[in-house]
Amino acid sequence: MSLSAAITRRPARQDDATAVAAVAGDDEAALLGHPSRLGPTDVLDWWGRTDLERNSWLLEEAGELVGVGWFESVDELGTFVGIVAQGAKGRGLGAALVDLGEAHAREAGAARAHTWTPEADSRARELFEAKGYGEVRRFYDMAIELETAPADPVLREGFRIEQFREEDARAFHDALDDAFQDHWEHHSVPFERWWEQKQASPGFDPTLWFVVRAGDEIAACIRNDPERNGGGYVGALGVRRQWRGQGLGRALLAQTFAEFHRRGVNRVTLGVDADSPTGATALYESSGMAVEMEAVVFAKELR
Repeated sequence: MSLSAAITRRPARQDDATAVAAVAGDDEAALLGHPSRLGPTDVLDWWGRTDLERNSWLLEEAGELVGVGWFESVDELGTFVGIVAQGAKGRGLGAALVDLGEAHAREAGAARAHTWTPEADSRARELFEAKGYGEVRRFYDMAIELETAPADPVLREGFRIEQFREEDARAFHDALDDAFQDHWEHHSVPFERWWEQKQASPGFDPTLWFVVRAGDEIAACIRNDPERNGGGYVGALGVRRQWRGQGLGRALLAQTFAEFHRRGVNRVTLGVDADSPTGATALYESSGMAVEMEAVVFAKELR
């Protein structure tokens, strides 16, 4: 990796989130052709599992942010992200960020590295492929604008929706982890670390979390954030295998829409695996959500 002598590098800090959101938003707007709704809470959420001091890089020139990247790892997977400011493209900064991310993945002992880009960014694809990365998965950002009050959730007899309670934290974690066991690249996180991360998140608001109970068991759950991408955000929605096909996911989504609308939040977004094994994309589309952006994940074997 080589950088111009005019470019300095330092770790990102939490108070850089506003500047990073502006760079990321300008890039998204240029790629997608519409104004971005990204804000500092989105960036802080992206950084939630990253040790910024050790695993992030802010590139500046004459005091201006020209690029940023960060890295995180879990099990044998290293994931990195890089963003180059619109006015600084074509100068090798993207390649430098890829090299930094991959180097950190190797140092962490990762067996493979992942990175991603909006589908519309053909130059990023060319860069990744030149560096030995290949496409492995696609994800959608989906959204709904709640123009009228949503319908109340409907549940079959024997199920009930309740708001999350703190004493439910471990059972909530276990139910969500169980629900995602058959999802692509799911990595279980111990409860203590998960709960610490959630409590430290800038979007932590457990009054927006709900569960569906079947007797005393949590059959399904949803974790929502109050502000992401210009509205409310569904951070995770999971139905445990033995209770799938009974409308529990649809009911939790309806509960979420109703609660956000009650709070005066009329836009709700989420991210979903385009090839979700549970058919989540079809559920969201039938609930009124539409795809706003398609992202492509690229992977490289490191061993």
